[in-house]
Amino acid sequence: MSLSSTLTTAQSIFNNTATQTSVVSKNIANDGNTNYNRRAAVLSTTNAGAMIVTTERAQNTALLRQTIVSTSQSSGQQTVLAGLEELKGILGGNDYETAPSSYMATLSESIQAYASKPSDASLAASVVSGAQDVVTSLNDASASVQAIRLRADQQITSTVADLNDLLARFQVANDTVKNATATGGDPNDALDQRETLLKQISEIVGVSASTRDNNDMVLYTSDGTTLFETIPRAVTFAPTNGYDASTTGNSVYIDGVVVPAGQGANTTAKGSLAGLLQLRDEIAPVFQSQLDEIARGLITVFAESDPSGNLADQAGLFIGTDSDIPASATIVTGLAAAIKVNPAASANPSLLRDGGINGTDYVVNSGGSSYSALLQTYVTGLQSDQDFDPAANIDPGTSVMSFATNSVGWLEQLRSSASSADETKTAALSRTTEAYSNSTGVSLDEELSLLLDVEQSYKAAAKLLSTVDEMLQSLLDIAS
Repeated sequence: MSLSSTLTTAQSIFNNTATQTSVVSKNIANDGNTNYNRRAAVLSTTNAGAMIVTTERAQNTALLRQTIVSTSQSSGQQTVLAGLEELKGILGGNDYETAPSSYMATLSESIQAYASKPSDASLAASVVSGAQDVVTSLNDASASVQAIRLRADQQITSTVADLNDLLARFQVANDTVKNATATGGDPNDALDQRETLLKQISEIVGVSASTRDNNDMVLYTSDGTTLFETIPRAVTFAPTNGYDASTTGNSVYIDGVVVPAGQGANTTAKGSLAGLLQLRDEIAPVFQSQLDEIARGLITVFAESDPSGNLADQAGLFIGTDSDIPASATIVTGLAAAIKVNPAASANPSLLRDGGINGTDYVVNSGGSSYSALLQTYVTGLQSDQDFDPAANIDPGTSVMSFATNSVGWLEQLRSSASSADETKTAALSRTTEAYSNSTGVSLDEELSLLLDVEQSYKAAAKLLSTVDEMLQSLLDIAS
């Protein structure tokens, strides 16, 4: 080997080690950064010796795809579970102490106590007070359900804005990747940024990605709608400023296509957007319909009948927007918010014992204060089967007491199933994220070991250069 070729080799080693040191140092600096993929300097042997030809970025397309899917599924499930936990909070938490069923049980006990001692005015007043507690529970629960729907609508608004912003930033990163790839530049930092944005997008909406020439990426939603192709597709939503039981929220559109809401406790929602739509348009409205049916059942149970049979039944202790009795097995939208204690009963609680809340034509007892037969019919009525609307998702042939209790059971079963599904999906996300990190992330031990190898290469080049220097010095000494 000539001295000149030796010098060339040493120079090549110095250049290589400088690049390798830079790459390894960058890897070490990003240890623990989940949005960074490990880099590796690739060597190739040429006539001039080994040289760095490129810096490769670690990739695992299959694991990345699975990570994106798991992220969407977990995000959608967490959104649904959070909404169900909020609905549970409306009813008082773990013991459901503020649920209508709890107050209805207390009301039934108060009526039984009054029936056992119908001359006691204080017991009569306690029945009216218990009825007011039931009404307050239904009114408050209905208002809270609609408040949850409004907050979900507001979250949808902000989530859509976030998604549009992420897509705009994705376009910038994607353009940078395409340009760097086409011109032979280094696209790795832009690839990291694009992948980070892709993961954030998958938290909002289910997404799949495909790559075209020059590393150009196209995004589709999980149902096949184009989300990004060269430019972002428009994601649009018109918020609703207020909600009541009759309000229907507006749809979210991606490229003109409606985003479907998730379904079921183990939700089909991929991303938080579908989860919010499910909470606003599916879960909360069904729970509202159950509250409305409880209110209708109570009005029916406590209705007053004309003893002569000549007049129509009228609302008694409980009343809605008017004194009419709602049709059987038919949801009266918003009735839980409108129900109240009849003012006549509040003014004269003994009317519960005697009848006549709707006037003298409805008086049943005119014989004295020991009468309890009418009170007993109310106790029996609370436990007697009646027809409910199947749309409320509860057994339609049961008593109003059982219906109210089953409503709590429906919510708890849904929440429990959602919680179990959340644990499963969170574990799946954790496993896929860990597997992807192990495949593409930085291992500090490996990088430090590689740094030692680079150091040895540098020492070898330095030794080679020192030897050449000694040889040249010897030649100069001989020449002199």
